[in-house]
Amino acid sequence: MNILVLGATGRVGSQIVTFALHDTHHVTVFVRTPEKIQINNENLTTIQGNVLNKDDIVRAMHGIDVVISALNTGGTTTLSESMPLIIEAMENEGIKRIITIGTAGILQSRTTPNSLRYQSSESKQKSTRAAKEHHKVYDMLKRSTLEWTIVCPTYLPAGKRVGIYRIDRNFLPEGGAEISVPDTAEFTFKQINATDYIKSRVGIAY
Repeated sequence: MNILVLGATGRVGSQIVTFALHDTHHVTVFVRTPEKIQINNENLTTIQGNVLNKDDIVRAMHGIDVVISALNTGGTTTLSESMPLIIEAMENEGIKRIITIGTAGILQSRTTPNSLRYQSSESKQKSTRAAKEHHKVYDMLKRSTLEWTIVCPTYLPAGKRVGIYRIDRNFLPEGGAEISVPDTAEFTFKQINATDYIKSRVGIAY
């Protein structure tokens, strides 16, 4: 399978790349700074570009079967500004499947009906800026024709791979407080062959 990974130099994205290469898929990483990719593998292709440049995004999509986006908000609006370009390029190229990393803030609130967690007292985050960015992406994906899944981890310490965690469609598992970066990456990668959570958000926690 030909997998395009966006955000491949980040904490979760870099581990997704490792999982995919270990499973002998062909991986294309789309990065601003190729020097940050320290992997030598015949199945790895590096494309330099900017996710806010439409031509760069279109170029990266050629021959791709599935897109995994581990782009983070990073204090900017890059996430919400790039997603329309990603969706358009995928639809034009006939690529249906996209798996993105979101945040537990955009899962449904258990305490406040019809609200998301970041809009309710459930969220412990003082700032809602990142959640609002992810909310915009969620709304865009819902309006698209894509087969999307948004993996929504709660607190993300570096940690180690445990391989055992709880998942819940559209909600955070009850009492869930954290999930490690490797376990989040592993679950996200597994979604390339899964159909259980198409057009769903997935809460993940121990």
